[in-house]
Amino acid sequence: MAANNFLDRLVGLAMLIIASTVFLYYTVWTLLMPFVDDSHPVQHLFPPRVWAIRIPVILLLLGGAVVGSFLSIVMIRSNRKKALKAKQKAQAQKAK
Repeated sequence: MAANNFLDRLVGLAMLIIASTVFLYYTVWTLLMPFVDDSHPVQHLFPPRVWAIRIPVILLLLGGAVVGSFLSIVMIRSNRKKALKAKQKAQAQKAK
């Protein structure tokens, strides 16, 4: 049980470090880099600024599509189960 707890903490720490790194990189890219000269070598560490808008928009659309697909699949399966139960109930009443 202790090994599982340690692994959970290690995974959580790794996720926190990755999220913090991505947040810091994006913040520097969007808020500080517009004030740095275009010929400066640091500019080569970052993609063009237009991607600072495109990437979040793409991720939001992709996330919305995944959530919408998941919800539609759950609703379709739920509706099928209800229809099957109603059909079985109707057959049971017909047999009486």
